[in-house]
Amino acid sequence: MKGHSMLKTILAGFTSALLLVAVPAWADPAPARDNMSHALSVTGMVETPLTLKVADLRQLPPANGGEIAVTRHNGDKAETITSYKGVRLRDILDKAVLDAPGHNDVKKLAIIARATDSYAVVFSWGELYNAPAGEGVIVYYEKNGKALDDNDGEIALISAKDIRTGPRHVKWLNGIEVRKLVE
Repeated sequence: MKGHSMLKTILAGFTSALLLVAVPAWADPAPARDNMSHALSVTGMVETPLTLKVADLRQLPPANGGEIAVTRHNGDKAETITSYKGVRLRDILDKAVLDAPGHNDVKKLAIIARATDSYAVVFSWGELYNAPAGEGVIVYYEKNGKALDDNDGEIALISAKDIRTGPRHVKWLNGIEVRKLVE
């Protein structure tokens, strides 16, 4: 029975540790004020890693737009963005220069957009550069005529041409990582 008691103690400790790790994910969905996205880093398979603040984003070709309904994965409306100011994600990637020297290397790239709260979404190179959807993948810093606030972070991303825009709406955006998926 001593082994059984020891196993029970280990399992109880493991369960407690899991709960402690899980609490931040569901207890407070908004990141703390000090976790706001003040800059966007571009890393991975790029020739020039970047760290961009809002002032830097304003120097890139603008992508401004009108009304977007932000819809959840089930189709329910979450919010309406009446206007936004930002830049296309592919313009940011062009500034960093994708590191894909082989003829077909770009076709093997995935672009991961991450938030300070660990939320992440994925785009393919083909989707951003070879499909109409790429025109609408926007890193934005103004919404509804105002700079973004605590609800969005200073920098956010939306895939405006998605049917359901919410699942790839990244608030508190702070990272873009380019990865090669296959050899």
